[in-house]
Amino acid sequence: MARLLKVGITHGDINGISYEIILRTLSDERLTEICTPIIFGSAKLIGYFKKLFGIENFRFNIIKDPAEAEEGVVNLVNISQEEFKVDLGLATPEAGRAALLSLDMATEALKNGEIDILVTAPINKHSIQSDDFHFAGHTEYLQDKLSDDSDDKALMILFNDSARVALVTTHLPLSRLPEAITQEKVLDTITRFDASLRKDFAIAGPRIAVLSLNPHNGDNGLIGNEEKTAIIPAIQEATQKGIICFGPFAADGFFGSGAYRKYDGIVAMYHDQGLAPFKVIADNKGVNFTAGLPFVRTSPDHGTGYDIAGGNIADETSLREAIYKGIDIYRNRVAYLQATHNPLRKQYVEKGADKTVDLTKESL
Repeated sequence: MARLLKVGITHGDINGISYEIILRTLSDERLTEICTPIIFGSAKLIGYFKKLFGIENFRFNIIKDPAEAEEGVVNLVNISQEEFKVDLGLATPEAGRAALLSLDMATEALKNGEIDILVTAPINKHSIQSDDFHFAGHTEYLQDKLSDDSDDKALMILFNDSARVALVTTHLPLSRLPEAITQEKVLDTITRFDASLRKDFAIAGPRIAVLSLNPHNGDNGLIGNEEKTAIIPAIQEATQKGIICFGPFAADGFFGSGAYRKYDGIVAMYHDQGLAPFKVIADNKGVNFTAGLPFVRTSPDHGTGYDIAGGNIADETSLREAIYKGIDIYRNRVAYLQATHNPLRKQYVEKGADKTVDLTKESL
């Protein structure tokens, strides 16, 4: 019998809703039938939040490392014997330190093959900053920690069952957007997105829509030239490479008309251009996926939820989807690699030699 995939889950910011959504998600025993969950967290914090939210039926197995994980139960790698102070709804250095400790241990386990999939709970990007974490977010951190060679480049993809959105730029101030939108950057995003749609989402010949940067597609240069100088040339070059892509499309009309449903993937120029409409479409079922790396990492598509922390009202749907979709991506990737690892060898036949083949037979 094949072993279940090991899914490592970080505990994120302990002052937010992370433990609430983790406990609610993993309380469903059906989840342990399809994977082996491993929380990188604190037994003391689990005890605290179980009592706070009245989730007394939650059971877990404490282990020293992922190799000891048992199937059929929730496992916990206790990241520290220390008692972390919880200040619900607040960004504190202690919460940032606890988040980084969990993330570091889980990422190392992923890199060493001790877990198969990494699911990260939300962090506060300010409180987690330290000498060891100087990144704008999870994506940039994982790029630094998990990249094997120069060809590995993290690509942020937000998706649900009806839409997949990739970003040309991620955590970047709007004031720096014009200089960041280059033909090379847009082409690179389209190319990597196409590869991920094939490998990670099992879509053959994906159709990709590319959004414009400026309102009304730049109005032929009246409201900006990035469409002319970078985006359109990138689309043309991608098309020449055999990628099926269209655009650029003005984002408001593209999403407002429902045109996004016609495409397998959407390339957005910047963070909010892609995420704002996507989150409306996803209805709390969206997943953040870090493509382009040799490992699978997903996360819920929301933040720490400080405003509702401790209120016992957090919706765990996005985290649950992140686990399920992470498993799907892992399996798709394995199937893709198996199918492409040893492709059928080309055989050349002399012209006319096939005249003796009887095509009425079932096999040759």
